[in-house]
Amino acid sequence: MKLIKMTLGVSLALGGAAWAHQGVQNAAVMARMNSMSAIADSVKVIGTMVRGTLEFDATAARLAATEIAAQAARTPALFRAPEDDPKSEARAAIWTDFEDFVEKSTTLEALALDLSQTISAPSDLALALTRLADSCKACRGDYRD
Repeated sequence: MKLIKMTLGVSLALGGAAWAHQGVQNAAVMARMNSMSAIADSVKVIGTMVRGTLEFDATAARLAATEIAAQAARTPALFRAPEDDPKSEARAAIWTDFEDFVEKSTTLEALALDLSQTISAPSDLALALTRLADSCKACRGDYRD
């Protein structure tokens, strides 16, 4: 049940991403949103495999994890400057506790890099999705409206 709720939450977040990007005027904020959307899209690949709506493909799952790691590695640089936009969902806490924000990004990067090397069977996916979702929630809970 927890996995179904988590997968549904990821799907709902993805559905709202395109809508949230409409009207963004600050290029730096748009770059951040695009990076976060790329992470969400990659998590969705794994989530659809977990649900069985996409056939398991170890290469695709590993590539999704690789993309998550690459975007997580970019995150600190994307958020270094406290850029703002009315459509931004970034909280000011990012810049008041930037060290923690970077640590959470680094944790996601390391996790995703590990998954990019270790996903080899359908049985690996549920735990991978849970670990990714937990890492994303740890950051979103503190740093996103």
